[in-house]
Amino acid sequence: MADDGAGPGGAVFTTQEESARAGGSRADSAGSRPSFLSYEHPAASTPRSGRQLTLESHGYRAVIASIGATLRALTHDGRDLVVPFDAEEVRPNYRGATLAPWPNRIVDGRYSFGGAEHQLALTEPSRGHALHGLVAWAEFADRVVEPDRVVLTTIIEPQAGYPFRVEVEVEYRLEAVGLTQTVTARNLGMDAAPCGTGPHPYLVAGPGCVDEWTLLLPASDVLTVTPDRLSPVAVEPVEAHPQWDFRAPRLIGDTFIDHAFTGLARTDGVAEVRVLTAAGTGVALSWDEDCPWVQIHTADTPADPSTHRIGLAVEPMTCAPDAFNSGAGLVVLQPDAVHAASWSIRAL
Repeated sequence: MADDGAGPGGAVFTTQEESARAGGSRADSAGSRPSFLSYEHPAASTPRSGRQLTLESHGYRAVIASIGATLRALTHDGRDLVVPFDAEEVRPNYRGATLAPWPNRIVDGRYSFGGAEHQLALTEPSRGHALHGLVAWAEFADRVVEPDRVVLTTIIEPQAGYPFRVEVEVEYRLEAVGLTQTVTARNLGMDAAPCGTGPHPYLVAGPGCVDEWTLLLPASDVLTVTPDRLSPVAVEPVEAHPQWDFRAPRLIGDTFIDHAFTGLARTDGVAEVRVLTAAGTGVALSWDEDCPWVQIHTADTPADPSTHRIGLAVEPMTCAPDAFNSGAGLVVLQPDAVHAASWSIRAL
């Protein structure tokens, strides 16, 4: 291949001398050093949320952003099923992000594993926790790109607080039953690695806000948390907390929810959360027994009316919040081992 003059990473440099060879004027004084007139970087045209991959099938349209393997938008017959964001936005509030190698929080960012103490960066500084894993801001590479399916990958390299090498593969697939996401973790290292995963979509039932929608959440137990830092306290029956008992569909109203639930009722091994409008339109998120937990959040941001309670976060999780300490649902990946979990979103 001929040398195209590209610099590192494919950047293109243009000098006065090169411009003259192309028909422009030379520098006025002989021997003067060339001056750089332009620097074009291939990332310059990439949106802030990363490369955009669009899937379309059976009336569904999904847009996946490569940073964080993020579900940026999902519609059915033109109707939003998740709260979208613009391609040029820095993704707000983990909206649609893939969470790995842990979902939710690790309290104080500290945990013990394999006989060693580990300290993670506190990525939720206001509460002093390590939040939502290590890949939410990672660039994912394409492995498969098809009209109704993409597979993206990234590698978590050993680092302070998580000295393990784990590949994370994310598949999005559109079918008549909706959008299915599968996250597969592979331990590429020589030591066992702690692992967990989950998604972070904000579901949209239809017009209006969370207060106007009906929720079906088939969970018999809730993980109570401290009011200030949302640190886990205890798993308790929802009968003791009737405000969080949505086993029978009912209006969410002004109820605040930012809790993990378990004890999930299933049909043929599948649990499903449904969010509906008064008119009967809505959205469902379902998952199998690989996710025994689900985080529900009413997206309360009273300081920002533009995002306040505009969607309901429904986050199936392979493990409990702070599982790196409690061990509840924690996956321990042995060298060369693989673990996968899936969930699906469909229109109602």
